[in-house]
Amino acid sequence: MIKKYISAVLIFTLTPVAAFAATPKPTQAQIDAAKKIEAEKKAAADAAAKKLSSAKKTLNQLTTIAIAKRKVYLAAQNELKVKTKQADVAMKHLQAAQASVSTGKRTIGKLAVNAYVMGGGFTDLDSLLSADGPQDLADRLSALDALGENNSTALDRFKSAEIVASAAQKAADVAKKAQAEATVKVAAAKKAADDAAAMQQEEVNKLQAVQDKLAKELAVAQKTRLTLEQQRQIALLEEANAGRAVLTPGQAKIWQDSGFTGRSSTRSTEPMRLAAVEYAKKQVLAKKSYVWGSEGPTTFDCSGLVYAAYKSAGLGWPNWDRLNSSLYWVATKRVPISEMVPGDLVFYSYKGTVSTIHHIAIYAGDGMMWEAHNKDKDLLFSSIYSIKGLMPYGGRV
Repeated sequence: MIKKYISAVLIFTLTPVAAFAATPKPTQAQIDAAKKIEAEKKAAADAAAKKLSSAKKTLNQLTTIAIAKRKVYLAAQNELKVKTKQADVAMKHLQAAQASVSTGKRTIGKLAVNAYVMGGGFTDLDSLLSADGPQDLADRLSALDALGENNSTALDRFKSAEIVASAAQKAADVAKKAQAEATVKVAAAKKAADDAAAMQQEEVNKLQAVQDKLAKELAVAQKTRLTLEQQRQIALLEEANAGRAVLTPGQAKIWQDSGFTGRSSTRSTEPMRLAAVEYAKKQVLAKKSYVWGSEGPTTFDCSGLVYAAYKSAGLGWPNWDRLNSSLYWVATKRVPISEMVPGDLVFYSYKGTVSTIHHIAIYAGDGMMWEAHNKDKDLLFSSIYSIKGLMPYGGRV
C-alpha cells in the first residue's frame, strides 16, 4: 500500500498541471493507514535501536575483557621469557654440575687405582720399619697423608656436585613445565577473548545493518504520510476557495484602472510558467522560511520567490532580473484577474498605486497562489483574496 502512495506522490510532484483544481485529495483513511505504517516502522526502528545499543554495550564489555586478557597475555609472555631464561641458567648449572661429578668420579677412580697399586699393607708396621731410613719413612708418611686428604676432598666435591646437579635438574624441569603451562594458558585466554569480541562485533554489524534499513524505511513512511497530509490540505483549501474566482470581475471596482501600464509582450512560455509554479510549490511544501531580501535557495521574500521561480524556469539576465514588487508590476504584461493563468503574478497595494504595491505572489490557478508571506507565516499556499489590496490586474512575465 505504501508503494502505491509513493507512486501517487511522485506523479503529483513531477507532472506540471495547468491548474491546481486537479490536485489529488487523499482520504483520511489513506492518511490514517500511512500513519499506522509509519508507527509500525518507528516501533521496529526503536526496537532495533534498543537491540543495537545492548549489543554495543556487550561488545564494549567483551572488548574490555579482551584488553585485560591481552595484558595478562603480555605479562605471561614476559613471565615466559623469565622462565625460559631461568631454564637456560638451570641447564647450564646442570651441565656444570654433571661435569664436576664426572671430574670427581675420575679423581676417585685414580685414587682407588693408586691405593690398589700401593697395596693394603702400606700402613703396616713392617712397611714403616722397612724404610731405608728416616728420610724414606718421612716421605712415606707424607704420601699417605696426602693420599687420604685428596681422597676426602674428591669425595666431598663429588657429593656436592651430585646435590647441585640434582637441584639444577629439578629447577630446569620446573621451569620447563611452567613455561609450557604459561604458553598454553595465555594462548587459550587470548584466543577466547579475541573470538568473543569478534563474534560480538559481527552481531553488532548485523544489527547496525538492520537499524540502517529500518531507519530508511521509516524516513520513506514519514515522507509518504507528510505528502499525503499536504496534498489533502491543499485540495481542501482549493475546494474551499474554488468559488471565489467568480468574484474577480468585481475586483476592478475596488481599484479603478487609472492607466496602469506594463510590458506590451511576454517573455515566458506556458511551460516556463508551469515550471515556475512548480518551483514555488516545492519551496512552500518544503516549509522554507521567509527572510526579507532573500532569493533562495533556503529562504525567500515575496519578490525573491518570484525571481527564483522564473530563474529556475530558464529566464535570466538580461531578460529577467531581481526587482521589488512594484517594479515587477511595470516589468510584466497586464492581465485582468479573471483571465490569469497559473504562473501569472498577483500584486497587492495599500492605496491602489504602483508606488504603494507591497506584496507579490505567483498565481496557482482557481483563486489560489504560492507566496512568501512574512516572517511570522513564512511561505504559504493561500487564497488570492486572503490579503487586502489585491490589484485588478495580474502580471504575465
